[in-house]
Order: sequence, then C-alpha cells, then structure tokens
Amino acid sequence: MSDVFISYARSTEGQAIKLAEALRISGYEVWRDDELPAHRAYSEVIEERLRSAKAVVVMWSVDGAKSQWVRAEADAAREAGILVQASVDGTIPPMPFNQIQCADLALWDGDLEAPGWRKVASSVAALAGPREHQPAAQSRSKASICVLPFANMSGDPEQEYFSDGISEDITTDLAHVSALAVVARNTAFTFKGAAVDVAKVARTLGVSHVLEGSVRKSGNKVRITAQLIDGATGDHVWAERFDRDLTDIFAIQDEISKAIVAALKLKLLPVEKKAIEQRGTISAQAYDLYLMARQYWITGNHGDIRREERVIRICSRAVEVDPNYASAWALMSIAQANYHHGFGKGDEDGSQAAARALMLDPSLPEPHAAIAREMRERGQFEEAISEIERGLSLDPDSWEVNKEAARLFMQLRRIPEAAAHFERAVSVMESDYHGWGMLVTCYNALGDQPRLERAAEKALEEAERVTAQDPSNGAAISFIVSALGTLGRAEQAREWINRALLLDPDNLNMRYNFACTLAANLGDREGALQLLETVTSRTSGLGLTEVDPDFDSIRDDQRFVRMIADAKARLGLADRKPPV
Repeated sequence: MSDVFISYARSTEGQAIKLAEALRISGYEVWRDDELPAHRAYSEVIEERLRSAKAVVVMWSVDGAKSQWVRAEADAAREAGILVQASVDGTIPPMPFNQIQCADLALWDGDLEAPGWRKVASSVAALAGPREHQPAAQSRSKASICVLPFANMSGDPEQEYFSDGISEDITTDLAHVSALAVVARNTAFTFKGAAVDVAKVARTLGVSHVLEGSVRKSGNKVRITAQLIDGATGDHVWAERFDRDLTDIFAIQDEISKAIVAALKLKLLPVEKKAIEQRGTISAQAYDLYLMARQYWITGNHGDIRREERVIRICSRAVEVDPNYASAWALMSIAQANYHHGFGKGDEDGSQAAARALMLDPSLPEPHAAIAREMRERGQFEEAISEIERGLSLDPDSWEVNKEAARLFMQLRRIPEAAAHFERAVSVMESDYHGWGMLVTCYNALGDQPRLERAAEKALEEAERVTAQDPSNGAAISFIVSALGTLGRAEQAREWINRALLLDPDNLNMRYNFACTLAANLGDREGALQLLETVTSRTSGLGLTEVDPDFDSIRDDQRFVRMIADAKARLGLADRKPPV
C-alpha cells in the first residue's frame, strides 16, 4: 500500500500530478484516484487506500472546499490523525479544517525548495517517516513523454478529426515501446486548444519529454510538423517538417515515432517495431474516413439517430475502399448494434460486422462489445458477460467495451460493477458526459453522496461544454438536467426541461432521461410517469426501464407496472422476466 494518499478536486488535477511527482522524487509511494482498477467499486478502493495511508494530503481549492468527496476524505484523515493540508489557490480550508495548519502551494511550480513544499514535506515525513531524496531523473525507471494534441492548421474546424487522430495514433505507437512511459491520451488532451508552457507541462505531468506539433491537410497534401522538447531545459531534442502526399501519412507517423525513439537513445525491439508499423490499412482514404467516423462516434449527439447513421455510412464507405480494414468494421459493428437495438432501425444488428472485424484482426476489443450487446438484447446475459471479459482481456481500457460492460451490469442491477466500468470509461475519456451522467445514477443508488456530487459536477461541466457548441444536443441537455437536479438546483432543471421539450418534443431518449430526474431527484412522480408513458408506448425496446434504479420511487405505481406490461406485449416480450 502507498505511504501518501492525495485528495483533490478534479479541476486541480494538474497540481495533484505535480505534487505526486514531488513526493515520489522524495522517495514516497503515492496514490491518487488515477489508479482505480476497473473491476472494483470506486468507494471501496478509496476507503481501503485511506485506511492504509500513513499520510493524507488534502489539496484545498475553491472546488475542493465545495466537494463533499474531498471533505469526507479530509474528515477521515483528521479523525485518524494523518491529515496534511495545502491550499493550491489561496482558499482557506472550511470548518473545522481551518483550525489546522495549511501549507501555501498557490503558484507553486514544483520547486522543491519552496517554503510551501517544505512545509508539506516536513509534515509527510513526520507521519510517514523520512525518505532519501532522489533526483528527478533517478525517480523514473525509464524515459517518459506526453504527446500534446497536434494543432489543426487546416483553416477548417471540420478537419479537427484528422489532427486528433494523428495525435492519438502517435501516442499509441509510442506506447508500444517498452522502454518509454507515455502519458495517456485523456490526460494529454486536457491541454487541447490551450497556449501551454511546455516546460511547465513536463513538470506538471512528471515527464522527461514533450512532443508537440501541427497538421495542415489540404486536398491530397498534408504538412505535419513535430518537435520533441526536453522537459527540463525546454530545448529542442528533435524537430522535423513533413510535406507529403496524403498517401504517405502512415510513413510520416512511422518516421516520427522512430525518430523519437532514436532521439531518446532507446532500443526498439523487433516486436515493437512491427507493432508501430501495423496500421490496419494501406489506404490513406480509408484511414481518413475511419478517423472521421470515429470523431462522430465520440463527439456526436448520444441518443440522436443521426450519429449512428453517419458513422454507419462513413464506415461503409471505408470498407468499400478497403474491405480488409478491421478497425472500420469494428466501429461499424458498434454503430449498427445501437442503430438496430437502440432505435429499432436497420436490418444489421452489428454481429456480422463484428465477426468480420475479428476474422481480420482477433486482437480488436471493440467487436466484442457489439456481440455482447446482441447477447444482452436476447437475454443471454452469461454469454454477454463472457464477451465483455474477452474484450477487456484484449484492452482493459477500451472505452467502448467498458461502456457496454457498464450498461450490461446496470441491466442486471449489479450497480457496483456498473459503476466501476463507467469509472474506467470516464478515466479513458473524461469528456464522456454520458458516462458521468450514468455515474450519477449509480452513486445515487449506492448512497455514495461524495461520489454522487463529484459525478454530477463533471456531468454538468462536460455536457455544458457540448451544448455551448451544439445547443440542440438533447442527450447533453438531459444530463445537464440530471446534474442540476442532483445538485439541488431544481428550478433550473425544470427550466431546461420545459425549454427542451418545446424545441425537441419527439426526442425519446431525452424524455426518458428527464423522467429519471423527475423521479429520482425532483420527487415529481406525476411528471415522470407522463413522460415515461410517451417513451414506453413508442420505443423499440425496453432497455433499462424495467430495472433502472432512477425509477425505484415509482416502480410500485400501478401506472408504471401497466406501462411496462403494455410495452412488453407490444414488443413481443410478454414472457420475458426482468433480468434481476
């Protein structure tokens, strides 16, 4: 177990990373919640780590002082006599913590001689024991790098998918190099669009090097610039500009990855070289189409049928160009499964596309999510779990497989397991407002108030970011409503509901989520039942309705019972029992 537990609000994660690195340099084992395992409940792991820690460093901030999660961890540490406090933005700790000494880490840049840091280090040493200071270079067993999102210089925001895809693929390539530690895509993309001080990014993330660059795509031409920067000195270790035909895009990526390996004087093993060069397609056109479809899938309006239609259409074109492009088949399988089962549209349920993807590349995890969806819809839950386990054995961090796993366990009312997979999904893609919104449901059902508040705050933040760009995104609006209801802002929640139903009255997914909020958070049984009646009379499937914890307050209402029975009769599911 770790010597030091760090508690912080998500908005100060950068400072938490910096503090953790400083403590590790000082010789301590450090734990923060980026290391949550996918198979265990969030609250269970937190409690275990708190109990085993010798010191708990609470990083107070404006958001931290408001967070019941941070306050609960601070209170547990105070009771155990192992609390160390630091303010990262000048915020005074709330009562009763304001009666305890608090170090000042406002504007701290990682300097190990700074007074605020020395105060924290002294307290940690008193609780956990002194450690021998290690130079930063010795505290890491291997070179480390963060690939910042490459800037889109094409003059067309619609080309963002391409620059993002290049950044992600280079990150994936470098992750194959065993001698190199690579910052996860999710963490790196928190810097997207921001003017960053590269040396500060390196200190914050605790990496030795940073890669930054830009992409300009115009017609069949592409220009990519890339610079590898020493995080300690800010000096350029390597830099290059590539002006090529688009057909050379794979060669450019290979050259960048191999140049970084060479510049860092690392040895590239044969199996690693092969992994870097494996692209899945030799067609630049198919690759471009796949990146476009992937972007639509990630950022599109969850619950809007047009997202699935676009992804299926674009992936279909990609596999026409290259019938052996396994990744395009895999993405199409997931979109087809949702199109067929979620919207009752299309003849393809995703199983054939998934089988094709696995035949071409058995190492892909995503097809197993599509197959698991088909098994779940048939009521074959053990088979669905087996498919999920296969997918996660190939990639425990697969966003798609973790999301499908979470939905499956939600339907089985195995809420702690569902929460663990939603947690893993949002750790991979923090912008996943749907995942944060579903965690609101999970934590509400589990009675985990600190986690509930945190999830609601993140769902609100990420959903508001989406509606700022797409005000008609009904799914994002519904999770804004859920978050507002959870956070006690009932009047605002109702205002959003009334406005959204005027703008998009036929959005069944949005109506369903509004019904969840009315039943679970606003105590409005009548309003929830009215909305739900429209949904159950028109939907192509029952989904979670029969077992959704948000409806526990109305589950015994005879109108709810009748709605479920009528929907089952209409869908030919009258003989099917709830899965729990």
